[in-house]
Amino acid sequence: MGALDDWRFCPRCGGDLASAEDHLACASCGGQYWANAIPGVQGILERDGCVLLARRGREPRRGFWDLPGGFLQETESAVDGLRREFLEETGLDVEPVELLRIDIEPYAGRHVFSVTWLVRGAGDPVAADDVDELRWFAPDELPEMAFPGQNLVLRDWVARQAAEAAEA
Repeated sequence: MGALDDWRFCPRCGGDLASAEDHLACASCGGQYWANAIPGVQGILERDGCVLLARRGREPRRGFWDLPGGFLQETESAVDGLRREFLEETGLDVEPVELLRIDIEPYAGRHVFSVTWLVRGAGDPVAADDVDELRWFAPDELPEMAFPGQNLVLRDWVARQAAEAAEA
């Protein structure tokens, strides 16, 4: 279960929690709790063959490079969350162009259901919110990323770049 490993008491009534087949259950009030992945979104913004990356200003993995994005709010759609996160971190209004991939990846003792889009947006990005720096990287100069799944995402992006160049 991971995220619920340390749970001992029901957050609703304070009763004892017991392990069920794939979740925790409270015998007192009937509450049931699952360790679901946290929904997150991120985008690849490309210009002149380079991708925009953000240096993390907060833990976990502060100082490492990251794709602009973040967690969804409770009732927020994935596309609205993508737009909000990009605006907060870069000052750019973006539009998703194509869904690139969906991954489940570890994050600070939890797992993130991570949705990645190719996006487009105009203007000059400015680091804000939890981002210390923004920089454009060419496919052959990509840095170490904050999270392992992002290396896979960028590998897919590089492969797409190479395929598009071969077709041209």
